[in-house]
Amino acid sequence: MSSELLQNALQLTSIIVSIMLIGLILLQVKGGGLGSLLGGDAGGGIARTRRGLEKTMFHITIWLSIAFLGISTFSVIVDRL
Repeated sequence: MSSELLQNALQLTSIIVSIMLIGLILLQVKGGGLGSLLGGDAGGGIARTRRGLEKTMFHITIWLSIAFLGISTFSVIVDRL
């Protein structure tokens, strides 16, 4: 496979993974607002445990972020060859 074709495939895969990652992150966002971003306690001090679909989405988000990092790193390596 030529380097240019591989680079195009990696770019397309990177775009697809990033769109999926953005979608999953947006689905997980709760109504915490800007205060929770800056360290405010929007949850009232109550700890929550992820269960069911929320836990599955959390794990998929982690794996997609690892895949995105790997694809990006491999893309840089292929680009330098």
